[in-house]
Order: sequence, then C-alpha cells, then structure tokens
Amino acid sequence: MTARQQAPGRLVALWRVAALPVLAILLALIVAAMVIIVADWATTGTVNLLLPVYAYANLLTGSFGDPGLWAKGNFNAIVNTFVASAPLVLGGLAIGLGFKGGLFNIGVAGQFLVGAFTAAVVGANLATAPMLVAMPVSLLAGVAAGALYAFIPGILKARTGAHEVVTTIMLNNVATLLLAWAVTDVVGDPTQSFPRTADIGNAALPVLFGRNFHLGIVIALLAVPIVAWLLNRTTTGFEIRTTGANPNAARYAGIRPVVIITLTMTLSGLLAGLAGSIQMLGVIGFYASGISASVGFDSITVALLGRTNPVGIMFAAFLFGAFRAGAPLMQINTSVPIEIIDIIQALIILFLTADVIIRTVFRLRAAKPGLEEMATVTRTWGEGVAR
Repeated sequence: MTARQQAPGRLVALWRVAALPVLAILLALIVAAMVIIVADWATTGTVNLLLPVYAYANLLTGSFGDPGLWAKGNFNAIVNTFVASAPLVLGGLAIGLGFKGGLFNIGVAGQFLVGAFTAAVVGANLATAPMLVAMPVSLLAGVAAGALYAFIPGILKARTGAHEVVTTIMLNNVATLLLAWAVTDVVGDPTQSFPRTADIGNAALPVLFGRNFHLGIVIALLAVPIVAWLLNRTTTGFEIRTTGANPNAARYAGIRPVVIITLTMTLSGLLAGLAGSIQMLGVIGFYASGISASVGFDSITVALLGRTNPVGIMFAAFLFGAFRAGAPLMQINTSVPIEIIDIIQALIILFLTADVIIRTVFRLRAAKPGLEEMATVTRTWGEGVAR
C-alpha cells in the first residue's frame, strides 16, 4: 500500500482520537456564548446576540495580536500566550505522566508551589552570584523540591495503598499553609511592606525574545519530546504504562510496581516543580503569601483535553494559555468578565467526561473503549498496591 493510499486511513484514525476534544471545545464555546448573552441581558435588560462574537474576536486578538502589529514587529500578544502556556505544558505533562502510570496526581498544585517557593528562596540567596551559577542552581532546587514533595504520596500509595487523590489534596493544603507561614516568619524580606521573599536577582531566567519570552518556555517545549520518548521508547516508560494498565500483570512480568508507582509520582512532581520554578524565575521573581496555584488545577483540564498524549497536552496548554492571555483585552473591550474562561474550562471537562453521550449524539466511533484517564480517575481504593 502506497503512502497516498495510507493517508486517508491515518486521517480517520487521527480524527477518532481528536474528535472528542474538538467537540468538547466547540460545545463549551457555544454554551459559554449562551451564558454571555443571558448574563448581559440580566445586567443591561437588552439581548445582544452578537456579544459572544465580539468577545471571542477580542479574545483571539488579545492572544495573537493582529497583522498590523505584526508588521510593526510587535509580537507581544503571541509572546504573552507562550508565557501563559509554558507552566501549563509542564503541569499537563505531570498529570498525564501520572495517568499513564495509573495515578491521579491532583497534588500538582502543591508541588508547583513547593517548587516555586524553593526556587525563589535559593534564587534570593544567590541573587548576586553569577547568572550561570544562580539560575541553574535555583531551577534545579525547585525541581528537586517538587519531586521530593510528590515522593511522599507516591511511597504511601505504593506501600500502604493510601489513595493518591486524598493524600495529595491534603498535601496541597499543607503546602499552602506551611509556605505562607515560612514566607511570613522565616524567609521573608524584612525590607518589604508585605510578606515576600527577596528578589531573585541574577537567578532570573534570561529573556530570549521580545519583552518576556524567557528560557523557561524553551524548557517547557523541550519537555514534550523528552516525556514522549520516556513513555514510548524506554524500558522505564513501558513499565510505567504496564503498571498503570494492570499492576498485577506487571508484577507477574517481573516489574516491581512498588518502585514504578513511586517513580511515576516522583517524576510527575519533578515536572510540577519545574513548572513552578520557571514561573517563579521567569515571570514572578519573588514568592509572596497567597500566590495562586491555579496552574496546578488547570493542568488537569489540559491533560484530559490532550488525552494524556504529550503532543496533545502541548496543544491543549497553548489553547488555555491563549485564553488566559487574551481574556484581559476581551474584558476591556466588551465588558465580558475574565471569569468566562473558567466557565469554558469547566464546560470542557464536563463534555470530556460525557464521552459516551457525546459520541452517541454525534455518531462517533471511539479510538479505544473509553478514556484511559477516566479509568484512572475512577480506580478503586487500594487497587494497584504493590504488596
């Protein structure tokens, strides 16, 4: 069979994989448009059916700019989209890697904060050191902290069967409260008017392009093929996928699930800590009490939308990064609040989880019997424990 004859079959297979995410996005945008119209009617007393069109047009412009700005060499909108997407790429990879290993690491939010905090503290202490020392040491410290924080629920899951959803949720709260105390009473900069660490100085990631296209974006993009290679081309990746699919079969095949479960969660935390580190060293520059860990929770949507495939996760992260980057312009020009992005995100999750209903209504054939990530989410208590 020639390559030309194989092409239609490949397109059909690709559509079967991408159909559900694409429909979930479109349906979410349609329902959100109805919400915009109803909310505007409740506020102004008039019905403006074109308001969602204006809102989405401004959202697109805020995310990518317009040809007039491009002609002047102004690519700030696109750069802002990349900046917003980078931590989502790494967070989505963290969630997706966990799913492949049969783990629902909902603790990415806490691991993100721990990584960001550690990178900020180490960066502040190395603020005057040469950049070639301060920057990589701070980055590696944040990565190691995220990995270590994820090791805790990983070993608990592997050794005792403690459900990772419960332990990671609790550790999210521990991280939030413990770091708030630490930045207030232990490592805070006394010269500042509110609790925060000192500036990171020379530990900041260098800007490579435009106003804020920093090195962390390149790191996030490089993580995509690395994770794909790990999962699909290495023995460790095979063991992760096998353990995630059936821990008992993995054990009989000579794989040690206790090691693989712990390793998978640790690697997931490593990626989450890297996300926090690049956000801290590339964007924020200091850790303050109350810093949002929304990236950790948004990453769940990104991983589900990307079907746990590293390349799919990258595109999903770019979509949500575009939403976040374009939302301010949408609100300024149309008065549609930024919170509509949260509604769209929630609707996407809703339609993704309604897999069977959506495929039945639109007469779609599934690429495989159901979402493997949904099977992970609904995994029974204690299943997959290596005893």
